[in-house]
Amino acid sequence: MGTGKTARKHGSRSKITKYKKKTWLCHRAKDTDQIQEEITKSIETGKPIAFEYDDDLPGGGQFYCVETAKHFADAKGLADHKKSRYYKRRCKELKEEKYGQDVAEWAAGMTKEKLPPAHGEKK
Repeated sequence: MGTGKTARKHGSRSKITKYKKKTWLCHRAKDTDQIQEEITKSIETGKPIAFEYDDDLPGGGQFYCVETAKHFADAKGLADHKKSRYYKRRCKELKEEKYGQDVAEWAAGMTKEKLPPAHGEKK
């Protein structure tokens, strides 16, 4: 672990895609549609999203932010997080309507539009 010729330079792994994918995927947050599904399921069942005590999770899994899908060590950390820009942005994204198959087809141009006649009706 020296700083000689055999040590890697800073940023030398930046072009290695295998390394990028490995490091990015483990820190990736949940997608908005997954969180929206969790929220709708909890509303349908009438039970809030809660976790049993788990030593592996921060704070034993008791301080969980539903909107960002993150665990916190204590209540103060969770309260500070709810004041952050990231949390407020995520809440705004979650308020938007979920995309469905019909929207995807419309965006791809797979639907037919009924246009009015260009020169009026002929008699």
